[in-house]
Amino acid sequence: MDAVRQTGNCASRAQCHPNRDFDVRDMEHRTRLMRVVTRRIALSELGNREIARRAGIPTQRISDLLAGRLEHFSADDLQAIRDRVESVVDDSEPAPSVATVRTTPP
Repeated sequence: MDAVRQTGNCASRAQCHPNRDFDVRDMEHRTRLMRVVTRRIALSELGNREIARRAGIPTQRISDLLAGRLEHFSADDLQAIRDRVESVVDDSEPAPSVATVRTTPP
């Protein structure tokens, strides 16, 4: 009787949660996006507040992101933040130096 009460009128768990696979895929997608953004922030030479300021993102949103509060973000939110952070970080990184070629012998 307890098993019937727990599952309700569903014959299987999939019938009770038809969007379960979608939810898992969405969570995995958001997790990947969060990892990409946090890595870009960690590898940049800018501080978190400076990135937030330049990207036009509230500092609290960056803090939530870095703290792993995935439930605060949709996949679209994370994609928009990723695009903004990457443009800010890419603009702040120095251009790679080009080795000079010596044309005269020493």
